[in-house]
Order: sequence, then C-alpha cells, then structure tokens
Amino acid sequence: MPTFVYMTKCDGCGHCVDICPSDIMHIDKTYRRAMNIEPNMCWECYSCVKACPQNAIDARGYADFAPMGHSVRVLREEEKGTISWKIKFRNGIVKDFVSPITTQPWGEKIPKLAELAEPTSEEVDSQLLVFEPEALNIDRGLPEIDKNKFKQGVYY
Repeated sequence: MPTFVYMTKCDGCGHCVDICPSDIMHIDKTYRRAMNIEPNMCWECYSCVKACPQNAIDARGYADFAPMGHSVRVLREEEKGTISWKIKFRNGIVKDFVSPITTQPWGEKIPKLAELAEPTSEEVDSQLLVFEPEALNIDRGLPEIDKNKFKQGVYY
C-alpha cells in the first residue's frame, strides 16, 4: 500500500525526496510537486509521510485494519515530540494513535528510557533492540551475522 501526494497541499519542499530510502519520491519538474514515481516499489516505511511539513502525503492503510472506504492521516508534531495516526474506518469509527518520536535526545521524550543508562556505541551498532533478547522470551540470544559474509550474499 504505497503513499500518495495531495498536490494541492504539497509545496515542493523536497523533505520526502531527501528521506525516502527507496528513492521513489521525486519532484515533478512541471508542477513542482512531490510524487511517488514507482508506487509498486514503495517500502511502506512512511518516512515521507512523517517528514512532510505540509501533511501533503497520505498512506493507503493495510486492508486488515483499514479496508476500502477508510482514511489514514499521519501528523508529526515536533513540539510535542509525537507522531499521531488517525484512522477512520468505513463504518465511521475513528481511532487515534499517538507514538513518541524516538529520534530525540536520549530519555527526553520517552521517560522510561531516561531511567536506563545511555547505550554504548557497541550496543548502538548491535542488531538487538533495547530490551532484546530478554523481551523476546527466548532462552538464548540471537545469532550474530558476519557483516562481511552478509555483504557477499552469504547469509548462513
């Protein structure tokens, strides 16, 4: 479910172009507005949606939580340190979800993280997330991946 741009809201600032990891958001040379040039290649990461200061980019939600006739709106509020998702289902029910922006300084926007020690550079470079592997409810740690073999296409 790719993203799409409301041309009447877009001012062509290019934030979406800069942040798109699959390089499919471009500025149309004629209209000076953003556009998704290859919707079928969209990773659905919603980076462009969250980065757009004009709220001009929308996402088509997954059919399991927002079937046809729905709308999904995303709002990034830097001053509040949140990203809000408003989902309107086709039966009229509206659900609001608010998540903290996690690209803020350590412990500033997520209070419980302030209680933990700041991660070391080794922990930052690890493939594990903050509470893994304990939070995964597994008895052993995750396997390490040799980065050199991974770059060569050897995954085992």
